[in-house]
Amino acid sequence: MKKNYLLSIEYDGGRYSGWQRQGNTANTIEQKVSCCLMTMCQTDEYIELHGSGRTDAGVHAKGQIANVYLDTDMTPERIMSYLNKYLPEDIRIKEVRIVEDNFHARLSAKKKTYSYTLDIGDKANVFLRKFSWHMEDKLDIGLMNKAALSLVGQFDFRSLSDMKTKKSSVRTIYAININCKSDIITIEYTGDGFLYHMVRKITALLVEVGAGRIEIEEIKNILDKRNRQAFKLLAPAKGLCLEEVFY
Repeated sequence: MKKNYLLSIEYDGGRYSGWQRQGNTANTIEQKVSCCLMTMCQTDEYIELHGSGRTDAGVHAKGQIANVYLDTDMTPERIMSYLNKYLPEDIRIKEVRIVEDNFHARLSAKKKTYSYTLDIGDKANVFLRKFSWHMEDKLDIGLMNKAALSLVGQFDFRSLSDMKTKKSSVRTIYAININCKSDIITIEYTGDGFLYHMVRKITALLVEVGAGRIEIEEIKNILDKRNRQAFKLLAPAKGLCLEEVFY
């Protein structure tokens, strides 16, 4: 009898085409984990994982959550051990546990936290080069904090996304925290959900404000347009990381 298992997963997304299974490539996180589970369960039937969110190509995760229904006698500890033995080294399973049948990694989520890392040093930090956006701009952190405050709350974020559907683009951001240590800036976003490219676009917007190229007052005008062409800049994927999903 199949049971519902929660998997907590971390990965370096640099060489993958994102989380979600795709028809034109097998190089996704979901497919790597699924194929490993298929071998473990000795089945040719595709094992579908339900992820908490679809991280894009090149985006990383420290706390991606997925659920999967498995028919196996293996304990959660043995499942985790098996996966970590055969998965690529840039994908790790941090936890496996049995959950209620109605648990769904995406639909049951209450909020998520993403982080974005900026490197504003004169020379790029060699150890962060794959996990940060290096730039030569000198950013005004005070202005960025003020701009961030104007984005906290419930808004229609269609202008700060690349979503193409007519579904609701209203989301609530609970907090945006900006921390600067030496030449490394970390921006943490916590919200009830995030649209396609939303965090990367907001990051690019905050950078433009911090660099003095956009006035804070312009943010409202961008949001009010409710058009994904209203702001076209997009921060690189490599600086973004899914930190935690809350249930």
